[in-house]
Amino acid sequence: MLRRTPLFFVYAEYGAKTIDFGGWELPVQFSSIKEEHEAVRTRAGLFDVSHMGEFEVKGKDSLAFLQKMMTNDVSKLADGRAQYTLMCYENGGAVDDLLIYKKADDHYLLVVNAANIEKDFHWLHEHLFGDVELVNISDEIAQLALQGPLAERVLQKLTTIDLSALRFFGFQDDVDLQGVKALVSRTGYTGEDGFEIYCRAEDAVTLWHGILEAGKGEGVLPCGLGARDTLRFEACLPLYGQELSKDITPIEAGLGFAVKTNKEVDFFGKSTLQQQKEAGTSRKLIGIEMIDKGIPRHGYDVFSEGEWIGIVTTGTQSPTLKKNIGLALIRTEWADVDTVVEVDIRGKRLKAKVVATPFYKRAK
Repeated sequence: MLRRTPLFFVYAEYGAKTIDFGGWELPVQFSSIKEEHEAVRTRAGLFDVSHMGEFEVKGKDSLAFLQKMMTNDVSKLADGRAQYTLMCYENGGAVDDLLIYKKADDHYLLVVNAANIEKDFHWLHEHLFGDVELVNISDEIAQLALQGPLAERVLQKLTTIDLSALRFFGFQDDVDLQGVKALVSRTGYTGEDGFEIYCRAEDAVTLWHGILEAGKGEGVLPCGLGARDTLRFEACLPLYGQELSKDITPIEAGLGFAVKTNKEVDFFGKSTLQQQKEAGTSRKLIGIEMIDKGIPRHGYDVFSEGEWIGIVTTGTQSPTLKKNIGLALIRTEWADVDTVVEVDIRGKRLKAKVVATPFYKRAK
C-alpha cells in the first residue's frame, strides 16, 4: 500500500492528479506542470514535501559524529543556520544529499530524501558513537515549501516575526503562523527565494489552507512533483538517483563546494574525494542543449563520433527557456562548453551541444 502524507486528504479539493513516487501517493500536478512552474518563477507556489525524512541528532558528541559522517564542515554551522551536505560511502559514492539545521551545540535536525529514509537512518545508526541520540521523527513532521519571488510577502501575512531578516540558509524555530508553531527556513529546491516550513503532522492541513488563503491575491498555486522537478532541474539542483547515487560522487556531480577535504576529521570517502578534487575525474556532469529536434530524457545514451561517452541524468523541454535541455554525466574530455555531442533518442542520434550551467539563475 502506498504511503500518504498528512495532506493527502486535501489534494482532491485542489484537483490533484496523484502518482506513485517511491512508494508515496503524491500529486504530480494540481492544474498543470507548466502553469505551476510559471507561478513559482513569477509569483509563488506551495508544495507538500512531507514525504521527506527528518532525524534528530542530540547529545554532547553530536558534532563529532556529524563531522565523521558528513562531507561538509559542520563545525562552521552557527545556531539558527542550515547547511547543505552529503553522506558518502568509502568509495566516494553518495549515500544521500541532505540539509543539516543547527538548533544548539548538542541538537541538530537532519532532512533527508524520502526514498532514502530507511537507508540513511541505518547508515547513521550503524556508525553511532559516544553520547549521541539519533531519532527518526519523520512521521511526526510535515514539511511545506512556499517558493517564488512573492513567497516572503505571502508568508509575512501569517506571522509577526520579520521574515526579511531571515537570511538564505537561516532559520527560526517556534515561529507562530496563525496559531501553528513551525520551524521556518529560508531554503528551497526551485532556484527561487522561498521557505521550507516544518510543523507537526496534525497542523499541516491548517497551515496549507492558511498559506493558500493568504496567497490568493498574489496568485499562489498549489504545486506538484512535476513542477518541483522542472524547477530544480533548470536551477541544476541534483536529484538523488539521477545526478547522485552510490556510483556517482559529489565531485563528479559538481558539488565540490560541499566537500571539505581540508577538515581534519577523517570522514567517509575523504581520501577518494580528495584525490578526485586534486587529480580531476574521468566523468563530469554537464549541461546540454539540443541542436536537432528532440528531448533528451533520463537514461538516454550520449555519443561522440560514434563512441559512447555517457548518459543523460535529467532532461526535458525547459518551461522557462523554451529549449530542449538536459544534464548528462559524460567523459571529461568531451565536457567543454560548445562541444557537439549526440543523444540517442529512440534509435536516432541527434545533435546537442555542451552549455554552461545552471540553465536558470534568478535575478537578485
